[in-house]
Amino acid sequence: MTKSPPLGTSAVALSNNIVALEPADVPPPLPLAPASPTMAIPSGQTSPVWKGQAAPAVLPQGFKLANALACIGIGLAVRALMPAGVDAQAWTLLSIFTCTVSGLILEPLPIGGWSVCCLTTLLATKTCSFQTAMSGFTSESIWLIVFSFFFAKAFEKTGLGSRIANMFVAAAGSSTMGMSYSLVAAEMLIAPGMPSCTARAGMLMPVIKFLSLEAGSHPKSGRSKMGAFLVHSQMQASSCASALFMTGAAQNLLSMQIAQTMGVAIPDVWITWALGALVPGLLSILTVPLLVSRFSPPTVQGTPEAPAAAKERLKTRGALSRGELITLASLGVAVTTWVGGEHFKVPAVLGAMAALSMLLGTGTLSWDDCLNYTPAWDTLLWFSILVSMCNALSASGLIAQFAQMVGAALAQAKLNWMASFGLLHSAFFWCHYLFASQVGHVGALYGAFLAMMIASGSPPLLAAMSLGYSANLFGGLTHYSSGSAAVYNGSGYMRMKEVLALGALMGLRTMVVWGVVGMAWWKVLGWW
Repeated sequence: MTKSPPLGTSAVALSNNIVALEPADVPPPLPLAPASPTMAIPSGQTSPVWKGQAAPAVLPQGFKLANALACIGIGLAVRALMPAGVDAQAWTLLSIFTCTVSGLILEPLPIGGWSVCCLTTLLATKTCSFQTAMSGFTSESIWLIVFSFFFAKAFEKTGLGSRIANMFVAAAGSSTMGMSYSLVAAEMLIAPGMPSCTARAGMLMPVIKFLSLEAGSHPKSGRSKMGAFLVHSQMQASSCASALFMTGAAQNLLSMQIAQTMGVAIPDVWITWALGALVPGLLSILTVPLLVSRFSPPTVQGTPEAPAAAKERLKTRGALSRGELITLASLGVAVTTWVGGEHFKVPAVLGAMAALSMLLGTGTLSWDDCLNYTPAWDTLLWFSILVSMCNALSASGLIAQFAQMVGAALAQAKLNWMASFGLLHSAFFWCHYLFASQVGHVGALYGAFLAMMIASGSPPLLAAMSLGYSANLFGGLTHYSSGSAAVYNGSGYMRMKEVLALGALMGLRTMVVWGVVGMAWWKVLGWW
């Protein structure tokens, strides 16, 4: 007799087949009937299924052969085009990285599976050591993403996410656009005191999920009703919010430190940053929901009865439960360390660990809750592998060599400073496709590009500040371009082609807004 699985688990063991179920999307499984020791092959199916057992919903699949061959072909083509004077090992690493990123787009396997295959190739070709290839797994930023997923699980399990979602619906729930703008406003309000877009995503994603579920928009069914629009919109708004304030992201502090070390005079740096971002930044963030709605329009546009219904649900729920209070308290601990961590010398990831320890120690979350929350572990795997490759690329000197080549070409072309400024900005912005960390990008290239801009005649203050803003704005290009992008990608509401197409379109929009409106505003401020 087949043993029935416990109710409420996130996966049901069915003999030799496992069917994964999302706990938030489907009801718990019913006990299975006793299996008969007789095998049958249903019509149109080649593999036998025991009578009395459920047939697999999807037959196991390996590589999508055409997609896999396309990705491998792209990697081999890059390898074959190695220019003279470039280190062969570094170029091989670039070709494997290109193959990996191509696989994240074409998906010959699920993202985690393809990343493991590319990591295997990296090690088999001895392109880098095992320690280097696995270095991303020790990244504090990546573990902050993982802990953010667990906070989302606590919001879900305790019902706090549902309560907050109903509060948003009660306040601005008569339209989907109103919900999006209220979420964007929330991001703008907390950005100055929370210098981590990953942490902000960890707070807001549970709210977005519950808002979507309330409207019947599930990641696997009806995602276009509301969920896809809200997630895409918030992912793009996150980068804009980080650019509004110097304390909105860690890379802002790093870029200003590098600029001042290089002798750029920046008076009242926090005020200077905020003034410079004021006009182009507000224009960027306030137009995000409108532009995203053109690309990914929600089919549920208006919900006039929703606010009254939400208020009634809040009244029925009554006071905060013990689990909700503990979740709020633990999140308060995390936010306190994220806001004052630099002053108290407490890393952001330590605050997240302390908050998770509170949730586990009080039983608000069980360790099984964490183990069974597969989006967290899947993101840890593929994002760590990608970060490891990016770190190795930076350490190889290949990217710095590319920057030097660009600078030499501009010097030879004898362009005026405005043309060089635009070309260098474009190169700095779009090469973020080669990075899985905004801080890593700044650490590798900010100083080099700032030096090239100043050498070509760009005003130092303009060059330093504009590059600093760009270090945030490319965070929405891909699903791996920032910590918040990885969190939102793990929601299940987005599709890979949508993420990349919208990221490219919003990237072009960013170049226009900040390159035209921004330059005009910076002229008013006297930066050039």
